[in-house]
Amino acid sequence: MAKKTNKPLDTIEDVLDLEAQIDLSVCGTSLAGPEKSRFKHLGAHDSTPTPYFILDELFSHYSFDRTSHLLDVGCGTGRALAHFVRAGFPGRATGIELDPILAARAQRWAKRFPNLNVIEGNVLDVDLSLYSDFYLFNPFDQGILQQFIELVEVQATRPFTLVHMSDNGDTWRYVGRPGWTEVASGTFSNYPNEGGRKIEIYDWPQHYTVWHHEPGW
Repeated sequence: MAKKTNKPLDTIEDVLDLEAQIDLSVCGTSLAGPEKSRFKHLGAHDSTPTPYFILDELFSHYSFDRTSHLLDVGCGTGRALAHFVRAGFPGRATGIELDPILAARAQRWAKRFPNLNVIEGNVLDVDLSLYSDFYLFNPFDQGILQQFIELVEVQATRPFTLVHMSDNGDTWRYVGRPGWTEVASGTFSNYPNEGGRKIEIYDWPQHYTVWHHEPGW
C-alpha cells in the first residue's frame, strides 16, 4: 500500500506523487510515463501507465481464481501487473510489450514475483489460448486491434473477460461480433477527491468497456 500521508490531494502533481509512492512500495521503482512510442510505424501507441485508482475500478470486473492468467496487452513498465500483486489477486499475470526498453524495465522489478511474467514481443505472435483474461489500455491502432480481436476469437478455448480502455473504448470494434457480451462501461477524467476538489487526470474522458466472450461461435 502507499505510504500514509496527511497532505491533501489538491493538484495533479499530488496525485502523481501518490502514484509514485505506490509504485515504490510495490515495485521498488517508479513506473511513471508517458513514454513516446518508438514503434508507431508498427501501430503502437504511446505508453501511459494506468493510475491505480482507475485499476481499482477496472479490475473489480474480473473474477480471478487460482487458475486465472491475465494478459496485459502493451504492458509498458507494468503498472497493471503491479496492481495485480498489490491487490493480492489469485492466479498469474503476464505483460507483453513491443518496446524492448519498456519490457526490460518491467522485467527488472517483476522478476521478484513468482506469479508475474513479462514478455518482450508482439501480441499477435503469442498463443492467446493460454490466457483467461485480457487488459488493454489503448495499446495500438485500429488495424492492429482488429487483428488482435480476430486472433483471440480463433484461439480462445474457454470463456474470458476483456477490459478495454481508451479515448472512446473502441466499443464499435466489438459490438455485433458473435460471442461478445458487454458487461459494463464507464468513463474516467478526474481523480475522485473526497474533498470535492476537481483534479483533472486526462485532457478528455477515457472510456472503458468490459466484455465477456464465449468461444465456439
